[in-house]
Amino acid sequence: MHYQKIVVIGAGTMGSGIAQWFAQQLCSVELVDNSEEQLQKALKGIYDSWDKLVQKQKLNVTEVEKMKGLLSVKGLGKVARDADLVIEAIIENLEVKKSLFQKLDQHFAPHTIISSNTSSFPISLMSEALSPARKPRFVGLHFFNPATIMKLVEVIKSETTDELLARDLYDWFESKNKKPALCKDSPGFIVNRVARNFYGEPLRIAEDDNEEKMKEIDRILKEVGGFKMGPFELMDLIGIDVNYSVTCSVWEAYGKEPRFAPHALQKQMVEEKRFGRKSKRGFYKYD
Repeated sequence: MHYQKIVVIGAGTMGSGIAQWFAQQLCSVELVDNSEEQLQKALKGIYDSWDKLVQKQKLNVTEVEKMKGLLSVKGLGKVARDADLVIEAIIENLEVKKSLFQKLDQHFAPHTIISSNTSSFPISLMSEALSPARKPRFVGLHFFNPATIMKLVEVIKSETTDELLARDLYDWFESKNKKPALCKDSPGFIVNRVARNFYGEPLRIAEDDNEEKMKEIDRILKEVGGFKMGPFELMDLIGIDVNYSVTCSVWEAYGKEPRFAPHALQKQMVEEKRFGRKSKRGFYKYD
């Protein structure tokens, strides 16, 4: 199947990255948000990214102009109903997501595939908001930040997802040079389940807000473990608020199993609005 008409809902860091990647595949993309300010901020960020790629001679002006023509921003009520694929990339709040999926189910044509970029909630749980006719066309598509660079896409099939649809999405992403993985529908899927210990153990080692300790932990994991980024650097990039939310969600889903427990320092950072790079202050300072 060809996925040509794409709708991405949520114009935050993740949603705008996903929208940019699809436009670079020469798909027609509608980026949706209920905030006009956020939409314009996302559009500027995507345009700036393309301009930098032109400067680095990774894209040419003609290619970028074509991509710009394929990308539009709008509110949900103005989105075309005949999309091939819809990707939800909003806040990690189960009830908010389920409320949105009800609206999407009613808005889009029967053939439209609706998906979630959730990093933690089971797909089967979110599909409860959908009609029986839509459930086979509902799937998890978990991208990783930055979506334009990170190749992995987790394709998550619930018990009601059409098997052939999941396989077709897998094949399509593979044809676009992504590295898809078919995942079991369980909290955290593959990467975020494994990653809880990548973040949790370093937090327990550091114990408190000690930048020198964090630098040392990051350095060791990069030099000895071979990771491109240390856990504290990566949490700052992802967003400590996002990381904390996912940690809490996975912990709750596994019956508050101690190995998945959030750390008090994560909660402290969120309360102090130290979210990482996006707020200029997280575990490290960014000027």
